[in-house]
Amino acid sequence: MGLNDPQWGNKNSGGPPDLEELVRKLNRKIESLFGKSGGGAPKGGNANAPGGFAGGIGLIVLIVVLIWIASGFYIVDASQRGVVLRFGKQVEITDSGPRWHFPYPIETVEVVNLSQVRTVEVGYRENEKNKVLKESLMLTDDENIVDIQFAVQYFLKDPAEFLFNNRMVDDKETVRQVAETAIREVVGRSKMDFVLYEGREQIAASTTKLIQEILDRYKAGIIISKVTMRNAQPPEQVQAAFDDAVKAGQDRERQKNEGQAYANDVVPRAKGAAARLMQEADGYKQKVIADAEGDASRFKQILVEYNKAPQVTRERMYQDMKQQILTSTSKVLVDQKSGGNNLLYLPLDKLIQSTNAATDLPEAKPTEQLTTTTTSGVPSASLARESLFSREREAR
Repeated sequence: MGLNDPQWGNKNSGGPPDLEELVRKLNRKIESLFGKSGGGAPKGGNANAPGGFAGGIGLIVLIVVLIWIASGFYIVDASQRGVVLRFGKQVEITDSGPRWHFPYPIETVEVVNLSQVRTVEVGYRENEKNKVLKESLMLTDDENIVDIQFAVQYFLKDPAEFLFNNRMVDDKETVRQVAETAIREVVGRSKMDFVLYEGREQIAASTTKLIQEILDRYKAGIIISKVTMRNAQPPEQVQAAFDDAVKAGQDRERQKNEGQAYANDVVPRAKGAAARLMQEADGYKQKVIADAEGDASRFKQILVEYNKAPQVTRERMYQDMKQQILTSTSKVLVDQKSGGNNLLYLPLDKLIQSTNAATDLPEAKPTEQLTTTTTSGVPSASLARESLFSREREAR
């Protein structure tokens, strides 16, 4: 009896339905659908058995076909590209959006992410302390060993080249091997100090260029974004000795800088003193030449006057010379003849001081320099000298 039988409630109103009976009825309906009896033989009285069997098979085939067709739908994101393969051969590259291809096994699709930035480490894994020595130890041009760890960032540019031209399934391993090869070549052409200190940026730039050239040559479909130097140092076994060498080099540079600073201080002063001496010598030279020319010109002028009046010129020159000599001397001349037998008191210290003060005046005339007053009753030095000059003229 079916569940929709109107007599179900009357016959089973006193308890739950019989499950075994329900299972038997279900089995009989299935057997009648495929045209078989309970013992496996076809039922002679069921006229609709062949048609029911054909309808069931068609329904199952239709459902399977629909599921197979629906398996060909796929969605490509904006950052992805789809590569459709027909029996393993590339057919097309699809852009973003909902797409459909012939389902498996006729066609398959490989979805590749082009905008994802991928990173691979060389010489370490995840942490700089977790070193991989077979990758990080490299030989420089001056035959020294350095320990280098760096990271390479890249992304894909051509999905077809990436899928068909790479032998390895893991793209990171490909980039790692190419990066290791490139940096070993760059470091092998450089000195140790250049790699460890001032040349890190240049090493990274050269490595980036060389990695890209190798990948383009192999048509790997990969673009290198950046190479970052994580660490560059000598091996741990020689780290202490290397630190001592670095300190010695720093001391050498410091001493060189101190010596250069001292030279920068002494050399300009020496050049200045030399220039000053040269200028003084040149000034002295010009002074001597000017004095000589002035003396020669004065002599010529005196010669002209001497030719006109020899006696007067000679006397004038004689008087000028005596005046020049007596002006600079500390002697005091006294005419005893004019003074008679009188005892004269001369304040010599006052006379000398007054004479010296007169000579210090810049614009004082020779006659004014010698004119001083004495105590009462004592003639001045100028009068004494005039009397001396007059006696000399009378004697001649």
